[in-house]
Amino acid sequence: MKKKIEKLIEIKKTALNGGGLEKIKQQHDKGKLTARERIGLLVDEGSFDEVDMLVKHRCEDFGLGQQKYLGDGVVTGFAKIDGRPVALFSQDFTVFGGSLSEAHAEKICKIQDMALKVGIPVIGLNDSGGARIQEGVVSLGGYAEIFLRNTLSSGVIPQISAILGPCAGGAVYSPAITDFVFMVNKTSQMFVTGPSVVKTVTHEEVTMEELGGADTHSIKSGVAHFAFQTEIELLSSIRKLFGYLPLNWKDRPIEKDFDYNQNLLVPKLDEIIPSQANIPYNMHDIILELLDDNDFLEVHKHYAENLIVGFGRVGGLSVGIVANQPAVLAGVLDINASIKGARFIRFCDSFNIPLLVLEDVPGFMPGTDQEWNGIIRHGSKLLFAFCEATVPKVTVITRKAYGGAYDVMNSKHIRGDFNYAWPSAEIAVMGPKGAVEIIFKKEISESDNSEQKLEEKLKEYVEKFANPYVAAERGYIDDVIIPSETRKKLINSFQLLKNKVDKNPPRKHSNIPL
Repeated sequence: MKKKIEKLIEIKKTALNGGGLEKIKQQHDKGKLTARERIGLLVDEGSFDEVDMLVKHRCEDFGLGQQKYLGDGVVTGFAKIDGRPVALFSQDFTVFGGSLSEAHAEKICKIQDMALKVGIPVIGLNDSGGARIQEGVVSLGGYAEIFLRNTLSSGVIPQISAILGPCAGGAVYSPAITDFVFMVNKTSQMFVTGPSVVKTVTHEEVTMEELGGADTHSIKSGVAHFAFQTEIELLSSIRKLFGYLPLNWKDRPIEKDFDYNQNLLVPKLDEIIPSQANIPYNMHDIILELLDDNDFLEVHKHYAENLIVGFGRVGGLSVGIVANQPAVLAGVLDINASIKGARFIRFCDSFNIPLLVLEDVPGFMPGTDQEWNGIIRHGSKLLFAFCEATVPKVTVITRKAYGGAYDVMNSKHIRGDFNYAWPSAEIAVMGPKGAVEIIFKKEISESDNSEQKLEEKLKEYVEKFANPYVAAERGYIDDVIIPSETRKKLINSFQLLKNKVDKNPPRKHSNIPL
């Protein structure tokens, strides 16, 4: 037995070296960590239990029969993050460039199946050159098996993808189906077709970084939810995100201890809204003051910045924040913001994370570009997501709430649980000037002094309608509150809603306007 144990130890020692020390050096020279180093930084120390360490590929064609490595280019297993279980795989670029073979795919599918069976999240650390060409359609079938499991797991267990190297062709669709995509500047790339194919087909000259780098996908396309300068920052952020999430759709996020006897008034909030309605302010200033420890994990930070989404805690409870940003495009809703918000809301609703909505919205973006590209369809996604969500939903209108955007941003009419407004709130069909020019068009045009008449009617309209009190009289607003008391109000509201039960009609699934 002693010799057999020694042999096993030697075999596993070989497996730990992946593609060999020279390949590991090459990985480090690129500024990249190895598959196992990444796992070591991501999970609790000593918690990783590896499975399928001894798997090898089965292909004998094109000389591959003489090149077999233990693990076959992916490290898989189970671990803990802050004491909570997680399934994960980490592709090993030192073995065949992390390319996906039949055996490689089977390893990933095995941990996906187990994660779904026991109800724990899956984290994928992607660093792969794509399908292993020598295996042909077998490797393509492997990708499809992974895609299927990604889809079946959607809304059942959280799925997180980190792109830590190249991710091309069919490989991009697995991360795209998952809930969150993380990338690293300069070392991560995602694209369906590479620069050489783009040049052949469209004659465009483009680098890998320009085509599918972290900046491209975190700013322009919205494919990436997070982008970081280093892998260490990325892995640390995944740990932070994990803390806001439940293990599965039947679970709830962890509720942290909270001291209710502390002073919950925030006087600073009484001074943030400018005296004039056309002056912008930064909604981040309000968000940070409302959250525990002023701690906010923003999602899609640099994409569609006119809408802010992310995670924080209110009174110890994990919440998802959806907020208009007056400092960018006056907080108007456009196509990208609508898609961004809808996706985030549906994630939160899938995993029992309450929603806090901070509203200051002048409406939807006008223009031929928006209309021709489908603002109606895309704006409907945001509306649909709010309507469908059954988690606790609390809205605070800080300033503008105009037109259809008022309805869309979790109004009382679409099952908002608690809807509050600050005294600075303006709830109306449209902005005062536009409304007056329509309502009193004849009076103004026939007046000897049209500008003076316009000012008179504008003042009259503002006093009568550009406030929260008409909506409050009808019960569309549950209370008009002093800004400094908002945090206390939110804590009480979310605590009351902890055991909320709401249902949608029985059906196979909804048909969101994709």
